[in-house]
Amino acid sequence: VLGSAIICADDGYDLIRSTVFCFASAVGFGLALLLFSSIREKLELAKVPQCLEGTPIALITAGLLAMAFLGFAGLGG
Repeated sequence: VLGSAIICADDGYDLIRSTVFCFASAVGFGLALLLFSSIREKLELAKVPQCLEGTPIALITAGLLAMAFLGFAGLGG
């Protein structure tokens, strides 16, 4: 979200376009956090091996989400 200001400044966006861009990036970041937190809640109820409880399963989940979001790269044009 903080990088949005740098992107807007580098690309020379006007006020309206930069406002929409920053708002959309904040909404996307919020949705990603909501998705990650809901997956973490479901993992608390799931039967996870003891060696993967806590941080290891969180890192695996973050890696899988990163690969999933990588599929959206290039859709913006």
